[in-house]
Amino acid sequence: MPLIQAFWAIVRRDLMLAFRRRAEMANPLMFFVLVVTLFPLAIGAQSNLLQAVAPGVIWVSALLATLLSLDGLFRSDFEDGSLEQMLISPQPLSVLVLGKIAAHWLVTGLPLLLVAPLLAVFLGLPERAMGTLWLSLIIATPLLSLIGAVGVALTVGLRRGGMLLSLLVLPLYVPVLIFASGAVDRAAGGLPVSAQLNILLAMLLAALVLVPLPTAAALKMSVN
Repeated sequence: MPLIQAFWAIVRRDLMLAFRRRAEMANPLMFFVLVVTLFPLAIGAQSNLLQAVAPGVIWVSALLATLLSLDGLFRSDFEDGSLEQMLISPQPLSVLVLGKIAAHWLVTGLPLLLVAPLLAVFLGLPERAMGTLWLSLIIATPLLSLIGAVGVALTVGLRRGGMLLSLLVLPLYVPVLIFASGAVDRAAGGLPVSAQLNILLAMLLAALVLVPLPTAAALKMSVN
């Protein structure tokens, strides 16, 4: 099987499994919406304050929603033996891993991307910052899935690896959070944001190249 065909086969398989478990698939999105909508109730209906904190609220909520869904990236495959079949497949494991990460982003990151602008309007984010918010989500949500895949691969063999996964992944998420929310905040103030977006894009390209191989190696260690 050609590599590209193997990649799309993994993506298609994971999407089919995700749509069979619609309740689990909706959990990160519902968490994201609830956190953002409850935040104004906690600080009061102060439009200036909400507008100032909107970029941080949206991005912290997106980060936590992604983290909530990470544990299932390889967990079901590890439990039902599919992961072992991937390890002995003639196809490079790094390509199959990249396919699973792509499917995870389609299930988790893409819904956040579609809902976030509506929630930004709810928080009073200026219209001039909407494009930057959308661009930052397009670039950085796949980056969150890529970074998280390494942590999941290291902890997939543990019965209760959720807390350890958070400790491993959250420090690596901090630069993404800083540059993504900073870009939206600068756009809301009418300042240029090309530097922040370029840094995020460079991080994404570096992760696409560097993440699959160590993730594959970590999966082999976890299974062994």
